[in-house]
Amino acid sequence: MAPGAISPEQLAALLEQPTPHAVLDVRERAAFERGHIYRATPLPRRLLEVRLPTLVTAPATLIVLYDDDGSLSALTAPTLTEMGYTEVFELTGGLEAWRRAGRPVVQGLNVPSKVFGERVLHEFKTPEITCLELHRRMADGQDLVIVDTRTPEEYARGCLPGAVSMPGGELVLRIGELVQRPDQTIVVHCGGRTRSYLGAESLRRMGLPNPIVAVRNGTMGWQLDGLELERGARRWPPAPSPQSRARALEVTARVAAEDGTPLVSPEAVAERWSRRHVENVMLFDVRTREEYEAGHVPGSLWVPGGQAVQATDDFMAVRSAWLVLICDGFGRSIMTAGWLKRMGFPHVAVLEGGLPAWVRAGRALETGEPATTPAGYEAARRVVERVPPGPPGDAVVLSVDPSDVYQRGHVPGARWIGRGRLELRIGLAAADKSRSLLVTCADGVQSTLAAATLRRIGYAAARVLDGGLAAWRAAGLPVETGPGTMLDEPDDVVQKPYERGRAAMEAYLRWEEALDQHGMSPHRLLPDPPAANR
Repeated sequence: MAPGAISPEQLAALLEQPTPHAVLDVRERAAFERGHIYRATPLPRRLLEVRLPTLVTAPATLIVLYDDDGSLSALTAPTLTEMGYTEVFELTGGLEAWRRAGRPVVQGLNVPSKVFGERVLHEFKTPEITCLELHRRMADGQDLVIVDTRTPEEYARGCLPGAVSMPGGELVLRIGELVQRPDQTIVVHCGGRTRSYLGAESLRRMGLPNPIVAVRNGTMGWQLDGLELERGARRWPPAPSPQSRARALEVTARVAAEDGTPLVSPEAVAERWSRRHVENVMLFDVRTREEYEAGHVPGSLWVPGGQAVQATDDFMAVRSAWLVLICDGFGRSIMTAGWLKRMGFPHVAVLEGGLPAWVRAGRALETGEPATTPAGYEAARRVVERVPPGPPGDAVVLSVDPSDVYQRGHVPGARWIGRGRLELRIGLAAADKSRSLLVTCADGVQSTLAAATLRRIGYAAARVLDGGLAAWRAAGLPVETGPGTMLDEPDDVVQKPYERGRAAMEAYLRWEEALDQHGMSPHRLLPDPPAANR
């Protein structure tokens, strides 16, 4: 393996090894969805400075970068070197070379988790109910407890009528607040398939006497059957009672023993965290957002239990990393850990006693959302001139916000380019490097990094709008909305299948149901991309 380069054959061999490594797809999310290497982590180049330090904590970890043809990886590698990563390799020829070598390319998002969901369905023989049968039972007035295991935001956008929001990681702790009798049927649903099956199996593992069923194809199946979703629902179970907590403790103690999940002391967690620059360590707080913001272990990330399992490729770039899960005891952590262990993650542990034990050990907590300063931001601030809100004169105004944020509001006349491809597209906005450029974004952070990049490649008159669009609005200046002038492909935003229409939902469900263990399906999720994007 030559320094800085890795061939498709070498990468394929690496993927089979336990050696700590991360494979990062630095394209935007829509490009990743169209086709990517199985188990790669989607990390668009524009987010590297913010997300990479939490995804790969040990700078000596072997990191492989790839994009379509290698052009974006070549621009990305120096940033990782500046951030202190020492083993950075680019896939020679990118995904095009990987395809030419006959290597498989999978479509979709969070594919490893969807593969696991289908495996759970078949191995555990999860009981299912069709949408039409459920609708009939609801019309007959049968005694049902319906729970939606997705995020509260997804739930509010559209759930099955009467469903209560109960994200998957909360089920074992909170289901007792809804179920009153042993003959009530518990109905678990999500938007499609994965979280329904995992949620139903978590409840079945509790040993409840109730019938438990997963809704086949979730809210998408409901709509495809011509039924109406409930919009804007706001039902949430009461706080868990002492009885619910005792039941969850009893169940999860058994589950921890069955799964062999290590329970580690606060001292051991702190010692492991102190070594995060030597070995990859991640602390996941799997409680609700409100609980996390009220107080959490310093350095821990808010990753609610259901989402941790649903999106492993988003959160766990180094498969061999040490994962420590944290909640307010160990009920929610244990159930999440059990699923992750079944998915093959080798080093999963739970903070014994949870947050109360951490506090009893005399250790501090953080509150609120962690303040994240992107790597390189302070250095960029030192070299980029900041200008206050006001008429830009003859400067070319450039926005590097996400495309949907740009369309919701930007400085009048601003042109949009995704920051990840800035060097490749800037000529469309200003071919003359002597032109004055004013770079903007929502708050002035990403635009500062972008302006520093432009200065580095010869745009000496690149400046940044101080405080970004927030400061522009605060100054009472007009804001333009709509598509404006977009000089790049808006592939940073991915619509859900249900946002794309009936054909997309049908294609998605066919594709997911037939996934094999390698993330491949005989059914196409999306049309083949244009040749230029392959």
